[in-house]
Amino acid sequence: MRGTLLAALLTACALTTTAASATPTAPPPGPPPAAAEAAPTAAPPRLGACGAGELCLWARTGFQGPRQVHELAGLDIDSCVPLPAGTTAAALANRTGRPVTTYQSAECAETGEFETYPGKGTWVPESPYRVRAFKVWER
Repeated sequence: MRGTLLAALLTACALTTTAASATPTAPPPGPPPAAAEAAPTAAPPRLGACGAGELCLWARTGFQGPRQVHELAGLDIDSCVPLPAGTTAAALANRTGRPVTTYQSAECAETGEFETYPGKGTWVPESPYRVRAFKVWER
């Protein structure tokens, strides 16, 4: 009798285990775990190298490509400074300590796009237009 009962119990357990492993289980109701919710996010752009007192301009967005450095000591305040012929900038950092306006126009014309950036450390990884000239302002 004991042998028959034990055999029946073992058979029942084996059938239950086989059925459980063959049947896919639905996820538990409710919100997914926090790890599943976290979607990978893009890292913020790495700031380009630009020293204090400098205006730095990069040819490509994200502070990539050739960099032009303009020091405050070598600039005429309130004067239009066109970039060298055939060059433009797509990213910039203003560390001059003074406001800087960048221009889409190589003549600093206000008929094209232009934007003024504060001089206390403004980092722009992607200008809204190709920069062709700039002007540093007296505070």
